[in-house]
Amino acid sequence: MDRVKVSILGSTGLVGQWMVKLLANHSFIEVIKLSASPGKVGRKYGEVVHWFLPGDVPEYARDLVLVSTDPSDHKDVDVVLSALPNDVANAVESKLLASGLNVISNASPERMNPRVPLINPEVNWNHLTVLREVKGNWLVKNPNCTAAIISMPLKPINELIRELHIVTLQSVSGAGYLGISYLAIDGNVIPFIKGEEEKIDAEINKMLGNQYVDHYVPWGKNVYVTTTRVPVKYGHMAVIHAVLNDSIDQKQIIERLRGFRSFPQEQELPTAPREPIKVLDRVDAPQPMRDLDPMAVSVGRVLVRNNILRMVVLGDNLVRGAAGITILTLETMKALKIL
Repeated sequence: MDRVKVSILGSTGLVGQWMVKLLANHSFIEVIKLSASPGKVGRKYGEVVHWFLPGDVPEYARDLVLVSTDPSDHKDVDVVLSALPNDVANAVESKLLASGLNVISNASPERMNPRVPLINPEVNWNHLTVLREVKGNWLVKNPNCTAAIISMPLKPINELIRELHIVTLQSVSGAGYLGISYLAIDGNVIPFIKGEEEKIDAEINKMLGNQYVDHYVPWGKNVYVTTTRVPVKYGHMAVIHAVLNDSIDQKQIIERLRGFRSFPQEQELPTAPREPIKVLDRVDAPQPMRDLDPMAVSVGRVLVRNNILRMVVLGDNLVRGAAGITILTLETMKALKIL
C-alpha cells in the first residue's frame, strides 16, 4: 500500500503528542514533518517537547527538526494534520489551503461551513464521498471532542429519537494543559463551558444529517445540552436522556448498541476499535478510572421507561475525541480511495 506522507501542526501540545504517538510504526501513514510554535522551530522535537503521555517520545520523532506552519515547510506532504489551538488555527489553515494543501483539522473554525465535511468515521464516513466531486484540495474537520463521543451511540438508534437532553461531565484536559487552574477546579464543578453547548447541538445535527458538495441538511432534532467541567484528568462523560418516537424494548436498544459496526470496522482500519460501542453491565459503569478506552465509547446505565431512554456515555477526549479521530478519518479516506 502506498504510504501517505503527513505533517503535524501543534505537535508539542496534548493532542499533537497523541498524534505523534499513535502514528509510530503506522502501516501506511508516515510522519515526515512536525511543526510547533515559532520559538521551537529549528530545534529537535525530542529536545523541546514536554512529553505528557505514558512511555517515551517515539524514536522516529525525537530527531525531527521542528518546522514552521508556513505552507513552504509542508509542500512535500500529502495531508497536513492540524492539532492547533482554536485561536490560531483558522489563519494558519487558511494559508495552507490557499497554497493547495489538504488539511484534516481538530480545531473548531469552519466546522459548520456547509462545504466542509465534519467527520466521525463510524458515524458519517459516507460524508467523505462528496470530496470526490471537489476539484483541487480540501479541508475536513473533526467534531468537538464531546460531540464525537456522544454521536457514536446515537448513530445506531438515531431514527428512533425525537429529541435529546444531555448533561456532560467533561475532564480538565479538554481545556488543554494550561486551560484551567488547579485552584479553580480542585474539589469543584464548573457548570458552564463557553461555546460548548451550542457546538454539541449543531455538530450532532450536522454529523447525523446529510452532506452534499455545497451544503448539508441537518438531522433536524432538538438537542438540549448543559455542559460542566469536573475535576477529572481524562475522559468526557455525558448523561443522555432521549425522547423516543415510540416505546421500544430495552434489550433491543442494547442489542443495537452492542452490534454496531461501521465502515472502519469492515475495512479493519488500523486505528478503528473492533468494538466501537462497549455496553457495560455493571451498575456503576462507566467510570473514567476503570472504563476509559482510547477509541471505543463505553455506555452504561441503559434504561428505557415508556418512550424515554437514559444512558451514560464515556469516551477519551484526547484520542477518540481528537488525535485518534483525525488519524481514523485519514485511514477512512485512504480506504475510500479519496487520497
